[in-house]
Amino acid sequence: IPRQDIALKLSTHNPNSLDPIEIGDKFTLQDIAYIVEHAEQFPSVKWYTKSYRVYPEAERAAHVVGYVGQISSEELQVLHNQEYDRKSAIGKSGVELKYDNLLRGKNGSRYYRVDAYGRETDTEEFVDPIPGHDLVLTIDSSIQNLVWKALDGRIGAALVLKPSSGEVLAMVSYPSFNPNNFYTKNAREQFRITSLHPHSPFINRTIQSAYAPASTFKIIMSTAIMEEKVFGINQTVNCIGYYELGDRILYDWQRGGFGNLNIFQGLALSSNVFFWTLGLEHLGIDHIVDYSLRFGFNELTGIDLPNEISGNVPSPEWKSHTFKERWTAGDTANFAIGQGFLTATPIQVANMVSYIVNGGHAYRPFVVKEIRDRITGSLIETRTPEILSEMDIDPVTVENVQKAMSGVVEFGTANSVITTPIVKVAGKTGTGQVANQTNRFDSWFVAYAPFDAPPEDQVVIVVFIEAVNEWEWWAPKAANIILHGIFTNSKYSEAVDSLRRAGVLWYL
Repeated sequence: IPRQDIALKLSTHNPNSLDPIEIGDKFTLQDIAYIVEHAEQFPSVKWYTKSYRVYPEAERAAHVVGYVGQISSEELQVLHNQEYDRKSAIGKSGVELKYDNLLRGKNGSRYYRVDAYGRETDTEEFVDPIPGHDLVLTIDSSIQNLVWKALDGRIGAALVLKPSSGEVLAMVSYPSFNPNNFYTKNAREQFRITSLHPHSPFINRTIQSAYAPASTFKIIMSTAIMEEKVFGINQTVNCIGYYELGDRILYDWQRGGFGNLNIFQGLALSSNVFFWTLGLEHLGIDHIVDYSLRFGFNELTGIDLPNEISGNVPSPEWKSHTFKERWTAGDTANFAIGQGFLTATPIQVANMVSYIVNGGHAYRPFVVKEIRDRITGSLIETRTPEILSEMDIDPVTVENVQKAMSGVVEFGTANSVITTPIVKVAGKTGTGQVANQTNRFDSWFVAYAPFDAPPEDQVVIVVFIEAVNEWEWWAPKAANIILHGIFTNSKYSEAVDSLRRAGVLWYL
């Protein structure tokens, strides 16, 4: 141990305290043997054992599980009256942080008598430590690994949840980090490297990063249009490939246009002209804002993980307050196709789909399912699904939006990539162009399956790939493999092989 490191430890120690000073850790048996064999050279040095976490899933589940570390002086100032001390380990992220009070237990103690030189003479009393509880997660490790491998090193996020309860079956954010690296001799350097990584591995992109939801937002637009009855489901818009907005020309993603589209076709083919027309000429900004909020945007889902963010639902009042500028028709046009100032997290987008699956309500997502006694394994508490919010929505509207989402896969934008023959899928693609960058697009795919099953048998899936990756429209491609793997109960490689044998995997 470098002399300066020991000096620093000594300088920060309370000179009136009789507590030992920990000058280092993670030593080998050979290190300890040397100290014991040369005890006369180290009269003040003692050694002891302590526990460290081992994370078998490493990077694959790091953002859910989190990690523990030495308590900081700032944390101790807040928690010193809750049986933490300067030697305490404490959860730093994920479940480790959120449920630290349940996991940590209580320290034991040993009282002993010493002589005038501080040498132990006899033991007076032991107080046994109390172990913390075990937590059982909702995460399905096989689905988690499937999702991890389907992202295949692309920067982004993906999650799978049960819409009928809010249980999160898989939650992956990439890049990730290996918490086991923080329990090695070079832990400090490993932490520094991870912290300085340009793509922020510590951020859980499923709940801590907000993005423009792009065309996935058209699910909300379609619901609002039907509920407000501003446009009949059999009425059509002539989508000619562009929309004239004042002196500006807004081009659709397919420059040649789509011709006359009703709302089912408009969502399936993701025509921007269709939703510009409906948003600007029929629905209006107030209804668009209202339905965004009804679907839970701009609000925390309350998932039992720390540091969730809420995204942003813009409005004329918000823009005036934030930028001191008035709202324009161009802002409404951007909003209507899920871009502009609108942002949402992947977990919020997953809940958006859950509202449609469940007929107007969504459950609060959660990752801890059970609390158990660590010694006996007996059940202490089971998490009960909790309705996050409900909206009054016509069942006919729900059925029609579901039908339109099914059309996305049957004949729409996802038809060529959602090719699994095992399960019928309803979903929505989303492609968001990054401002001032050409050929850089965010890629979204949201879906639920099986389409024709009750909610308790369905799963909702969201895959998001950041524009920093080379554009390859990967989100729906990854989702296809994930859905096939889930419903064939197979690993990633097995799902890929199965799709290849079926002749429907053209992109790998």
